[in-house]
Amino acid sequence: MNLRLFLIGCFLTALCFSQDRKETKRYTLDVSQYNGSVLLHNPDISHLITHHPAGVIIGFNKKTYGDEEWHQWYNYPDTGFSFIYQNMNNSTLGENYGVYAHYNFYLFKRNLQFRLGQGIAYNTNPFDKEKNFRNNAYGSHLLSSTYLMLNYHKENIFHGLGLKAGVSLIHYSNANVTAPNTSTNTMALNLGLTYDLDGGREVDYISSEKIQRIEPFRYNLAFRTGVNESDVVDSGQYTFYILSAYVDKRLSRRSALQLGADLYFSNFLKELIRYQSVAFPEYGVQADDDYKRAGIFVGHELFINKMSVLTQLGYYVYYPFDFEGRVYNRIGLKRYFSDKIYGAVTLKSHGAKAEAVEVGVGVRL
Repeated sequence: MNLRLFLIGCFLTALCFSQDRKETKRYTLDVSQYNGSVLLHNPDISHLITHHPAGVIIGFNKKTYGDEEWHQWYNYPDTGFSFIYQNMNNSTLGENYGVYAHYNFYLFKRNLQFRLGQGIAYNTNPFDKEKNFRNNAYGSHLLSSTYLMLNYHKENIFHGLGLKAGVSLIHYSNANVTAPNTSTNTMALNLGLTYDLDGGREVDYISSEKIQRIEPFRYNLAFRTGVNESDVVDSGQYTFYILSAYVDKRLSRRSALQLGADLYFSNFLKELIRYQSVAFPEYGVQADDDYKRAGIFVGHELFINKMSVLTQLGYYVYYPFDFEGRVYNRIGLKRYFSDKIYGAVTLKSHGAKAEAVEVGVGVRL
């Protein structure tokens, strides 16, 4: 998973669940305890995988019943907020406290629940050159965090109480805002209870005719920026700028395909090129090598109300300096403020290796 953007947590919390009109209101709480293992996604963290992490997930959920059209598109999902405490059971890694915005999606007569949460976590013991140099997973106190849950979910078994049980995947990373940033992924089994704050009150779902939405080709211009650092610790944080142009075609109410190009001005590469030209002359890098890159990409956009989930896969066609390979990918969220104007928070990476969190604005014509 790459979806590890701490700014998305703020973005979702502020914008994701805004409503245009009054809705039927019903709320639930859930609490789950979990135990798991840190996955060895990178051999550089093998020295940190010593014990099994454990923790608790607390969720507050708002049910949807079809008051808005998009509720029906996704089988009446929940929106909500959640809190995760995770004890890594490793003194080097410390403990994590996270807050999230999430969606719950339902399958198989609403007995199977899939949750996607994105937010910000605080780590109690990040990397420090003198005091905690072994922690190459977390380079800062603040981390982006994404978690997934797949649960058997049965509400209102007895007087509003219900049961949930399943598996969770919890990811922590600072997305290369600072180095080091090896990150961790925890796979866990969870078991918990749910409680309906309305005591199990039944509400009918609203069903209306589903209108197919097909649009002509639309043209997009986007500008993204942010700060990041290379993997060389203390090499410094630098701003970057990205210009993107692409065309999209909406195929249905939920999906659109994209084709476009990116132009990258990544200033951290200037410093990395200079550093390698001096420290590693055997690499053949020259101090005046060009730091700019250009790529082409294909993508998909999944629309959820005024929010959308963006995924793109790209290839550098201009690539004068070798950094993490020619293939790159981007995932993230967009929020439409009108039919034409949107904001976005995305993660640009090379496979599982994050390069930067991008904050952007764009226009869709």
